[in-house]
Amino acid sequence: MLKLTSIIIAIVGIAMLFMGGKLLLIGGTPFYVVMALGLLITAVALFKNKRIALSIYAVLMWIVLAWMIYEVGFDKWQWIPRGDLIGLFGLWLAMPWIVRPLNRAQNPADRRGFHPFLGTTVIVIVALVIGMMFYDPYPQEGNITTKRNPADGDIAQNDWAAYGGTNNGQRFSGLKQITKENVDNLEVAWTYHTGDLRNAEKDATEYTFEATPLKVNNTLYFCTAHNEVHALNPETGEMKWKYQPEKDRSYLQQHQTCRGVSYYAPQSAESTTQPAQPAATVAQATAPATCRKRIFNAANDGKLLALDADTGKLCADFGNNGIIDLSDNMGKIRPHALMETSAPLVAGNLVIVGDSVMDNGYNSGNPSGVIRAYDVISGKLVWNFDPANPQSTDPIAADGIYPQDTPIAWATLSADVKNGLVYVPFGNASPDEVGLNRDPNSNTEKFRDALVALDLKTGAFKWLFQTSKHDLWDRDIPSQPSLLDIDYQGKKQPVVVMPTKTGNLFVLNRLTGQPVYPVNNVDVSTKGIKGENYSPTQPVSALNFIPDPLSEKSMWGVTPFDQMACRMDFKSLRYDGNPWTPATEQGSIIFPGNIGAFNWGSVAVDPERQILIAAPVRLAYKYTLIKRTAETADKRMFTKENTPYWNENFEGDYAIHIQQLSSSLGIPCIAPPWGRLVGVDLTTGKTEWLRRIGTTKNLKTSFLPGRFPIGFPMGMVAHGGPLTTAGDLVFHGATADNFFRAYDINTGELLWQTELPAGGQATPATYMGVDNKQYVVIAAGGHGSLGTKEGDAVVAYRLK
Repeated sequence: MLKLTSIIIAIVGIAMLFMGGKLLLIGGTPFYVVMALGLLITAVALFKNKRIALSIYAVLMWIVLAWMIYEVGFDKWQWIPRGDLIGLFGLWLAMPWIVRPLNRAQNPADRRGFHPFLGTTVIVIVALVIGMMFYDPYPQEGNITTKRNPADGDIAQNDWAAYGGTNNGQRFSGLKQITKENVDNLEVAWTYHTGDLRNAEKDATEYTFEATPLKVNNTLYFCTAHNEVHALNPETGEMKWKYQPEKDRSYLQQHQTCRGVSYYAPQSAESTTQPAQPAATVAQATAPATCRKRIFNAANDGKLLALDADTGKLCADFGNNGIIDLSDNMGKIRPHALMETSAPLVAGNLVIVGDSVMDNGYNSGNPSGVIRAYDVISGKLVWNFDPANPQSTDPIAADGIYPQDTPIAWATLSADVKNGLVYVPFGNASPDEVGLNRDPNSNTEKFRDALVALDLKTGAFKWLFQTSKHDLWDRDIPSQPSLLDIDYQGKKQPVVVMPTKTGNLFVLNRLTGQPVYPVNNVDVSTKGIKGENYSPTQPVSALNFIPDPLSEKSMWGVTPFDQMACRMDFKSLRYDGNPWTPATEQGSIIFPGNIGAFNWGSVAVDPERQILIAAPVRLAYKYTLIKRTAETADKRMFTKENTPYWNENFEGDYAIHIQQLSSSLGIPCIAPPWGRLVGVDLTTGKTEWLRRIGTTKNLKTSFLPGRFPIGFPMGMVAHGGPLTTAGDLVFHGATADNFFRAYDINTGELLWQTELPAGGQATPATYMGVDNKQYVVIAAGGHGSLGTKEGDAVVAYRLK
């Protein structure tokens, strides 16, 4: 036993010395070399049956403990890679079957099975670890005490009539039947299965069910990744009708999703109650029908559809028998280059859409980012706002072509109908990470990553605020803007809150575009690839969740070995200590990466108490530029695993490889939390509380078959948005563990949770049923890129 134990410790010590030496040679910490030498000395003494081996190891354990505290304090999750192997070896060496033979080798009469120094050391460290199980230094405790007062503007009540509840994108409901006191009595009211599942051989990898259902017209409406539209009874989940087009399956689609549909009804029609319709499936070939109340779906095949809200049939008087082809006037479009992923905006008598395009597919010839407003009845183009020609909003001529390669707005738009403004969150123009051919003085550059306010009736430009300059990191504005009035520093102002991938939350006067919370321009590096026109500064809002800069000690892992590998990655890649590190041919760390701190899930705001709830993500990515030559200009590029890079930038100067900064085990290299939930008092701009969200349960790993069975509360990535209610609750189901949870909006305390049948990477909605019960509903279908469990469920909850 002693010999075998010594050999195992020696093997681990040699491996650690090899990796630790490599890390030291590139400027990393010397501590793993020290740890390795301690292991090797212990192994040699143990092999020789020397009792001093146990004392040597006890000293090593104390040294490792001191080093862990020095590097990461008392964060138990960061102790894991630094101390797990050392702790396990120490526990084994303290066992009687190791101690007794060593005592007898020194003194045949000594039959004790306990080594005082090592045994005491192990007991102290075990007690310390047990104590740390009940302590977490990360959460920020607090309590928001603002009073609830009536708010100006439209607030969701019994219905959930638009993607964000209303067109102001608040994700807030005035319902309060479900409260902090009774939320733990929630139960499943019904579960509906769409039947629309991914075909692994034909569909995109990023196949996602991200829809937020609408509840309006006594019906629940939502869409699926294959552009199906389902209409359900909101109290029972029984299907009323289903629009089912022919499935366009292709693994080449970059984003195969549909986040929501939109609703229109003449004001006089809102009060009418339609008789229940028999369940029906409406195929694409169904004869079109004229309709008053309409469901609009912007589909990922580049079509805008108008359906009768009561029957699901195409509206004959809209566009071409109910369909507008959004590729019209776009010029030549490559397959899957133009798509719609977000709900269109219905405001007044207009339905307004932006577009999504394939990121980094081609260096030029990418579809325009034009914003188009159509008449909700006829489908006639009323105005268009083209970033290349911002002063010309008259409808384009029938044979006209919108300029290509302009910034796009793929997120959902918001509208202030009272003041006649529509808010457009523009992103980048493809290619996202290379700007060698950009004209710094062009309108295209001016509108990149800019929040733009337009006149709702005419599309006329009002103002813009640029959230990122000369974007080279895919820093699209990804979220729907949130509109509300706040009392900031004693002055009431109408604001728009704009989350960004960088982690900024810009709070602007929504009538003028001027910052309400201060914005500073920080200096960033301008040294990168030759010919690139880097911006010397970038804007930073006073309210932000830009993650703290990384350091070598920020690297994580399950064992010392994958942590050392991550440390070596950190030392070998370029990282300037901020989110604007340029991508390079040798590889750069971009933190946060292209998934952002915030993405399409946006934030939720309670306008009555002026509280903001957000779920910022902490993930680092590795960007590597790949020089293209004349020989490789239009050739596909593949990884060593023979999968395409997907950011190939054909005919460009560089392709780009984007991958999460993770270990060979597929675990993020940066220490958790990777997902957080925060509560902000908007009257002061202060973050009052912050906590980890999500657990490791159901995590898909490369080192275990199946999914991880234990839910360690580390803080998991969340892809989807929160919902707030007048019951002082936050509902959130976007974490990568399949759970749906409710929190106290004042403190962030977890009040209720339940496991969904699949990943809940969607934003929930809430509504009042005709049975006078409040329902909370969420789509649970998983997310292909996050690896959460796939499914096709919509689940509704109500009180018992």
